[in-house]
Amino acid sequence: MGESAAGDRLTEKRKERYRVWRKHLMADPDLAEDLTRLERDPAALAEAFGDDLRFGTGGLRGVMGAGTNRMNRFTVRLATAGLARYLKGQGTADRGVVVAYDSRRWSDVFAKETALTLAGAGIPVYLFEDIRPTPELSFAVRELGAAAGVVITASHNPPEYNGYKVYGPDGCQAVPSLAEAIVREIDQVEDPFAVITADEQEAVRAGLLRRLGSEMDDRYVARVRQLTLAEGPGDGAVDKRGAGRPGVLATLVYTPLHGTGGKLVPRVLKEMGHWVVCVEDQMRPDPEFRTVSSPNPEDPAAFDRALELARQLKADAALATDPDCDRVGVAVADGHGDYEYLNGNQVGVLLLDYILERRKDLGALPDRGVMIKTIVTSEMGRALADAYGLETIDVLTGFKFIGEQIGLLEGTGRSFVFGYEESCGYLIGDFVRDKDGVQASALVAEMIAYHKRSGKTLLDRLEELYRQYGYYRERLVSVSMPGAEGQTRMTGMMKGWREAPPREVAGLAVMEVQDYLVSRVRRADGSEGKLELPRSDVLKFVLEGGQWFCLRPSGTEPKLKIYFGVRGKDEAQARELVDRLHRAVMERVEG
Repeated sequence: MGESAAGDRLTEKRKERYRVWRKHLMADPDLAEDLTRLERDPAALAEAFGDDLRFGTGGLRGVMGAGTNRMNRFTVRLATAGLARYLKGQGTADRGVVVAYDSRRWSDVFAKETALTLAGAGIPVYLFEDIRPTPELSFAVRELGAAAGVVITASHNPPEYNGYKVYGPDGCQAVPSLAEAIVREIDQVEDPFAVITADEQEAVRAGLLRRLGSEMDDRYVARVRQLTLAEGPGDGAVDKRGAGRPGVLATLVYTPLHGTGGKLVPRVLKEMGHWVVCVEDQMRPDPEFRTVSSPNPEDPAAFDRALELARQLKADAALATDPDCDRVGVAVADGHGDYEYLNGNQVGVLLLDYILERRKDLGALPDRGVMIKTIVTSEMGRALADAYGLETIDVLTGFKFIGEQIGLLEGTGRSFVFGYEESCGYLIGDFVRDKDGVQASALVAEMIAYHKRSGKTLLDRLEELYRQYGYYRERLVSVSMPGAEGQTRMTGMMKGWREAPPREVAGLAVMEVQDYLVSRVRRADGSEGKLELPRSDVLKFVLEGGQWFCLRPSGTEPKLKIYFGVRGKDEAQARELVDRLHRAVMERVEG
């Protein structure tokens, strides 16, 4: 009886919430049509109004539309009002906030709502005049000494999604402690419809709203170009396909997948001397991403049009950045007329190898260098770092934790050298504190030219590294679990693995169970230890021989992500190991 009464009260609360929102939304041209559609679909209506869109460690991300559980101008105002309260409480509001946005539907609207809500609270805002890469937002926060940054993006999610990511004064995405502090302030904002927003023209006249454009682009591009490890403009093989183009180092095909990368990536590559041909119909911003099944450079299918062009040109490689240009994917010539896609672990290892080799040759390798990676990224990077005397720091999934560690290194005498994650995110220069598709594109192109000078492709160099360090193979499987039912299933599955962990998997003994939710590691000999990382619902199983797999509910999508990592004596053994481990784990997940 008690449960029924509680359920009735919850239902009535949701109905009241819906009535309040309906009153306001029916006057909103962007949302009235969506609300009318929802009223004909009770299940969709319950999903849209049954909960609040949660502000997580990166901010907000969700489907766009009417409702408290959707991305719309009112949920954006609510989050921004909380951010404004937080900055005023910190006494840093007068330093201002930088706001950027990508090419998604309503991104420009949400960016302006963010800016005018901050201005309405008396906080200065630097708003980019047009779409810009997310890493440039990180750079601008640091360059301007701002108190925070906000970028409107949902990265590579499907077209119906958008998001709201918050950055701290260091240019790093909000880590849990900052996100929790902002959430406490958001909770104090009771009525999103009562949030004050400034008039745009009045905000400009009062000096509270300022536009950022080409000048900030120039400052950012200059810093990216300083990352070069080439000895000079002639340090590389001139590409004969670029005949008549002095100084051309590599022939590249590039696509921004309808996103923000088209603003700066071709410019940087051309200024560095490479011959770049763009996939023209994907250079145009398109919130529907009509020419790709998914605007995700982790998906080889995203390269279909780029590779058609690359084959015609006999290009060295095709590069693709995601809509907010913080990730880059790479497909390279295989020497036989076709192309092979390199996954994020492989590109990361190749970049680390190039950076370490070149910095050693140039006498620029620090005595106490540090490489930072996530716990689900290949262990091959650690092997390379060890060989060059670098320290490796492991962090939880999410580039914000890599950015945070860079800040913690300051003043310790240790130097950041490289940071990466398996999902095609890389960082070379710490003037940005997020993964950077512009930086990575520049260094990948330079790396291609460097190895071409010795008659090698990136595939040739990767094979050399495998022979030297072992044949590492990784795999990621995403199990979709949508809706409330899927969330319940995912929670139960993690509980089951946590409370009844296997002693062996695929014939391999489990040596360690690393449980990041309770910050403990349990070993096969019965001993336990503490994990020095933030708490997170992640389980990693380390097996004999150093093989491993990891279970992690996605923080941005209704999916359970399962990562696998193995090392074999040759390619055949590595493939057999990862296949066997994959089958064994999925039997339990799907059973």
